[in-house]
Amino acid sequence: MPFDYKKIINGTLQSFFNMFIAIGFMVLGGVFGFLLRKKEFRNISKIITLLIWILLFILGLEVGGNPQIISGLTNIGIEALIITAAAVLGSAIAALLLWKRINNKQKGLHEE
Repeated sequence: MPFDYKKIINGTLQSFFNMFIAIGFMVLGGVFGFLLRKKEFRNISKIITLLIWILLFILGLEVGGNPQIISGLTNIGIEALIITAAAVLGSAIAALLLWKRINNKQKGLHEE
């Protein structure tokens, strides 16, 4: 079965286009943030949190509606759990070590 190169190229170009749109929005947000940095935005953290929850809900809808992902959960579930647990444990250990190092440096500054 021959490859449909036009389909592959169009899909790749669409992926790049979507990536540049996302990067463009981040840059645009950075520019607006820089220009409006002296203005106080009330409740912005609550709005951001709400939007993140909405995005996570929509992502869950997408994952739950994908039969390939649902059927593969038993195969990747244990691996994903192990990787997640290792990542959380590693992050916690790194944070603890960094916390101790920062506190030791601050104690040294106060003693002088």
